[in-house]
Amino acid sequence: MEILYEDREIAVIIKPVGLDSQAAIPEALEKQIGGTFYPVHRLDLNVGGVMVYARTKQAAAGLSRAIQEGGMVKEYVAMVHGEPPEKGDWEDLLFKDSAKNKVFVVGRMRGGVKKARLEFERLRAGEMSLVHIRLHTGRSHQIRVQFASRGYPLVGDHKYGSRDEAGEPMLFSCRLTFPHRGKTRSFEAYPPWADAKEAIGWTR
Repeated sequence: MEILYEDREIAVIIKPVGLDSQAAIPEALEKQIGGTFYPVHRLDLNVGGVMVYARTKQAAAGLSRAIQEGGMVKEYVAMVHGEPPEKGDWEDLLFKDSAKNKVFVVGRMRGGVKKARLEFERLRAGEMSLVHIRLHTGRSHQIRVQFASRGYPLVGDHKYGSRDEAGEPMLFSCRLTFPHRGKTRSFEAYPPWADAKEAIGWTR
């Protein structure tokens, strides 16, 4: 597993597709570099990208606090079917059906419903468009559902409407920014289908 940064308190890695972020990744890190690793956020099993893990309970508490207070910025790239608007700021109400492990956009607030918000910018347009996304909330399957509900399912996301032959959703956690040791740190990586040059236009 590729490690972008490590010290005594945290490890920043590129999560491979197919490994569970809550159990398999900490176990793999223990074998690779030793120590204990605490997950503070998650990525879906079939999604890869930049993640941070705490190496102490104190670091885990600090990262969790940053997430709760909006101090951790999560950005993604995704390939979607169709051409979404050049820019957008979408807010929805999402409900997760745990029995089906599927999330739905609903029209009103009720039990189990949570608000979801993201911003995006389209970087490349076509039958399949490349978008850069900033999450403001971290809901289950949020990016996948918010784009699919508007007619732009992610390429490879067969759970939410894609009918192509890609093996998994083309979604990648490309940049993670958070406070660490008194400074704001940012780490980034890109999948082969979306290199860093394409993301230069994104407002940082």
